[in-house]
Amino acid sequence: MQSTANYLWLLSDILGQGATANVYRGRQKKTGDLYAVKVFNNISFLRPIDVQMREFEVLKKLNHKNIVKLYAVEEETTSRHKVLVMEYCPCGSLYTVLEEPANAFGLPESEFLIVLQDVVAGMNHLRENGIVHRDIKPGNIMRVIGEDGRSIYKLTDFGAARELDDDEQFVSLYGTEEYLHPDMYERAVLRKDHQKKYGATVDLWSIGVTFYHAATGSLPFRPYEGPRRNKEMMYKIITEKPSGAVSGVQRTENGPIEWTRELPISCSLSKGLQNLLTPVLANILEADQDKCWGFDQFFAETNDILHRIVIHVFSLQQMTLHKVYIHSYNTTTVFHDLVYRQTKITPQNQELIYEGHRLVLEPNKLAQHFPKTSEENPIILMSKELVDTVGLVFEEILIPKLNPRYDLDLDASNSKIITGLICYACEVASNLLLYQELSRRGIRWLIEVLKEDYSELIHKKKEVILLLNLCSGNAEKLARMQSTVPSNLIASETEDISEISSKLKLLSSSLDAVEGSLQEIKAKFSLGGSVIDTWANREGSHPEDRHVEKLQVLLDLIKSIYQQFKKDKSERRLPYNEEQIHKFDKQKLGIYAAKAATLFRDECVKKYNVFLVMMEDWMRKMLYSRKMLLTVTSQFMDIEQEVSIYQTRINKVQDTLWQKTLLFASSMMTNSITPIYTSPNTLVEMTVGMRKLKEEMEGVVKELAENNNLLERFGALTVDGGIRNFDCI
Repeated sequence: MQSTANYLWLLSDILGQGATANVYRGRQKKTGDLYAVKVFNNISFLRPIDVQMREFEVLKKLNHKNIVKLYAVEEETTSRHKVLVMEYCPCGSLYTVLEEPANAFGLPESEFLIVLQDVVAGMNHLRENGIVHRDIKPGNIMRVIGEDGRSIYKLTDFGAARELDDDEQFVSLYGTEEYLHPDMYERAVLRKDHQKKYGATVDLWSIGVTFYHAATGSLPFRPYEGPRRNKEMMYKIITEKPSGAVSGVQRTENGPIEWTRELPISCSLSKGLQNLLTPVLANILEADQDKCWGFDQFFAETNDILHRIVIHVFSLQQMTLHKVYIHSYNTTTVFHDLVYRQTKITPQNQELIYEGHRLVLEPNKLAQHFPKTSEENPIILMSKELVDTVGLVFEEILIPKLNPRYDLDLDASNSKIITGLICYACEVASNLLLYQELSRRGIRWLIEVLKEDYSELIHKKKEVILLLNLCSGNAEKLARMQSTVPSNLIASETEDISEISSKLKLLSSSLDAVEGSLQEIKAKFSLGGSVIDTWANREGSHPEDRHVEKLQVLLDLIKSIYQQFKKDKSERRLPYNEEQIHKFDKQKLGIYAAKAATLFRDECVKKYNVFLVMMEDWMRKMLYSRKMLLTVTSQFMDIEQEVSIYQTRINKVQDTLWQKTLLFASSMMTNSITPIYTSPNTLVEMTVGMRKLKEEMEGVVKELAENNNLLERFGALTVDGGIRNFDCI
């Protein structure tokens, strides 16, 4: 037990070790509260006094929730060594989190965003106080759990930190080699002298490596056999990195370096976030400090990411789930463009369905007013044109063979790799099931939308037939009207009426042809038709299969063996009985891993692939049926337009015919040039006949007017969508 005036700790209760100090878990004497106690050793006192005092001075200036808090500076009772009493972080560091097998391929997106937010906020506080950290790495980012149950990450270990203005430089060397800026690596690791000086932006390189590590579970720059064993190749990789690349890996001895501009497919982050993150990584992982972003641009770009909201979109034909990162003040137009960047479906071909109904977003609608979405309840995206089915892209899972040789170190290492792979298999299996469930839901919704379109088509058909009948009736009435007037007075009108009647009969015949297409469309939605979803409920994997749960049971068994192997490794040597148990556990590990791999391959992946093929075939049939619907709808619209044109011509002929009829009747009644041989009785009969003709003509005109009013009312109903009680399938 050691102590200061107010704190005490056990030397066996160590949290971390460094070159100049050890960190212990200590307690406050009066309250018993836990604290982290950093005790400096004799080596630390060999440093210049100003260097010794630097960490104290730096920590006194800092006060931020994302920086480990300094509570007191005291002296150890017997040795009089300096002691820093700091905030205790019981959940370890980011490195501890990344060492968990569940994070072997990187953090989940929600956790990564917390790391991004907290590290950026902590670094921003350092820059506001003119401090460069010089040893950013996952091991120096501590984790605690907040009151809301979410992680909080805090920067710690300011032993290498110093005050530095933006335009100031330094020459001293600090840091951990895998995270060192290339210029510092050259001098610190390779021991090569140069006259270069370093600025505050060297922290950005370390942050870039840290973020890549957090996103993928691996370091971005990896020589064959690792950076510690092949330092010259490590230096070559980090100095020759092409602009825009975010990683470089040498996979074989003396082999080429594979450069990539994207994160690996095993990364858990969505493409939406990756598209925003990779440019940040590429521009802070620049060996040339003149090309590297400054802190202002780094903070601007990362805060741009953190201040976006997420719209979840499932592309039904492609069977891909997307997270669209968009600002709340962006409009629908921007949203469609962002969807295009991820799906390559052009904005004019994008159609949206949400909770079973077509979703129409006004061009200027703000993203903050979009429907609330989640991975389980996204907006369904449809393309008007055929697109390729993609599905979930994931890394092939290959379980390594266990070495039969008894080796505690090797067994612990292999069990960790296997546990990480089965964790990844569980995550992939869960996503495969989610994608199938979303596809089934999207198919149901799409069928309902298509049925609505079909019902509206039937309604349109009834409208067109009624309009055609009314128009034909008007033409017949005009024909009756023109028969009462001498043909020499209305020759042109007679030709018009005859032509219109002929055209209307042709339109009536074309309706019969369209009826055949309608019946074909109806058959596709009927039981046994091509556009039904019974196959979707039959094929693929389902929640009731419980494949994911079965994998999880096997994973728990594998995790238990991994935890035991970690303990065995720390013992260095086991007694005979424990050694035999270890060997039995190793056999079980192989059996559980093989069983999990078979379950994943044969039940999860194979069934998903069958579903994928069926989905692609169904989508082709659906698109064909949908195009038929659009074609028939277009035909009805064309007929309706033609009927409207003929009705306009009828109205004009009607007006002309009416005027000529009135003139003819009037002239007959008032004509003063009457033959002298005409008897009074004949004149009376003629006058009475013309009056009857006028009355009959007025009746026909009245009927035409009523028909026109009816046509106008139908037009208004069509525009307003007023009539919707029509035949369904």
